[in-house]
Amino acid sequence: MNALSMQFLSHLGSDTSHSESSPVGVDTKNNYQTVTVLVIGGGGREHALCYALQRSPSCETVLCAPGNAGISSSKNATCISDLDIYDGEAVISFCRKRGVGLVVVGPEAPLVAGLTNELVKAGIPTFGPSAEASALEGSKNFMKHLCDKYDIPTAKYKTFTDPSAAKQYIQEQGAPIVIKADGLAAGKGVTVAMTLEEAHEAVDSMLVKGDFGSAGCRVIVEEFLEGEEASFFALVDGENAIPLESAQDHKRVGDGDTGPNTGGMGAYSPAPILTKELQSIVMDSIIIPTVKGMSAEGSKFVGVLYAGLMIEKKSGMPKLIEYNVRFGDPECQVLMVRLESDLVQVLLAACRGELNGISLNWSPGSAMVVVMASNGYPGSYEKGTLIENLEEAELVAPGVKIFHAGTAFDSEGRFIATGGRVLGITAKGNDLEEARDRAYQAVEKVNWSGGFFRRDIGWRALPQKQYATKG
Repeated sequence: MNALSMQFLSHLGSDTSHSESSPVGVDTKNNYQTVTVLVIGGGGREHALCYALQRSPSCETVLCAPGNAGISSSKNATCISDLDIYDGEAVISFCRKRGVGLVVVGPEAPLVAGLTNELVKAGIPTFGPSAEASALEGSKNFMKHLCDKYDIPTAKYKTFTDPSAAKQYIQEQGAPIVIKADGLAAGKGVTVAMTLEEAHEAVDSMLVKGDFGSAGCRVIVEEFLEGEEASFFALVDGENAIPLESAQDHKRVGDGDTGPNTGGMGAYSPAPILTKELQSIVMDSIIIPTVKGMSAEGSKFVGVLYAGLMIEKKSGMPKLIEYNVRFGDPECQVLMVRLESDLVQVLLAACRGELNGISLNWSPGSAMVVVMASNGYPGSYEKGTLIENLEEAELVAPGVKIFHAGTAFDSEGRFIATGGRVLGITAKGNDLEEARDRAYQAVEKVNWSGGFFRRDIGWRALPQKQYATKG
């Protein structure tokens, strides 16, 4: 990194008097070289990344491919809906034509498909791991083998392709027990089986019926860990890692963490369970050994390492449940509204292998996101339902920001739902209680008969004041 950039990042670490629109309150056009950024993806995570990148002083403009209706209407980015993000040559050509100086790959699928490999080979700075390094998420079996080899604490497990052998092992281990599809299954390939019958059904679903296609042709049967789940994020440059602020999401679809797993029904930051001491333990025992292990294996990891953790009830110590190789959704939403550092410069530093010594600046207080999902999710759900009153919802309280995950415009230019998880109603506050109250005030303003939401996001951190609302 050049001296100007280092001076810039040093400034980020000390300045706390930031405005909402410009994190460090400087005239970027006159002081710093600006960068055109391309964000790959079109969900709530990508909307949050566009929002944070646009606020970065060294950002010239943000492009998002393919983006969505909400990203476009918010003017957080210019959406490029006709760019095929799985066609590396097309993306490279687009970047050269538009003078893109940084590509940020949001979703896991193009990472696993090797988009980063092609862009880096073409000399385009790209934040996101190679296809080889993406195996940390693309194959749970790969991740488990890495844990074995480098003494990273994780749940006891065995891998199977034969359903009879898997069922026999399950019978020996007893319930509760966890069954996972080896490959990418859009956050739905995990069954926490409380009975042997449930476990056997999960095995049949994956190995016999093929419900998850090639992702489920191999299954991991894992011991059930009792405790509290938490999300831990670190930026990685191949050799070094720096932690992000803590966050915690709610995976289950129903209040009280009941019902099937989803991609996430809400999140909050910071997460009280991830104390500073525990964060140090996670870095030392899980993140750093993974980064060093991947480097030793010849697959240097550059991007976000998202560790899904279980803080064990008995020992209070963290164990790795799984890795994701990108920002979590919806955790990304609460992290990006709290981030006050120049995200463009930080991600470029990661691309250059220059994260060592950098620290990030975060707003004090808390943030919460409540996900509004289509009725029926995570099963089959109706598409095309009308969503109204979003502008009013965003103005209901200070610090509210609505991120779009699955929206489009109808023929009259109105928002309609096109996905399972559709909106991320996000709010900041001086503390978690204020952030929660603001988020739910905004949720109440949204007029959408085709959607639902959990009423208790943050209940583990605020057990004495579980939020109740109509609907």
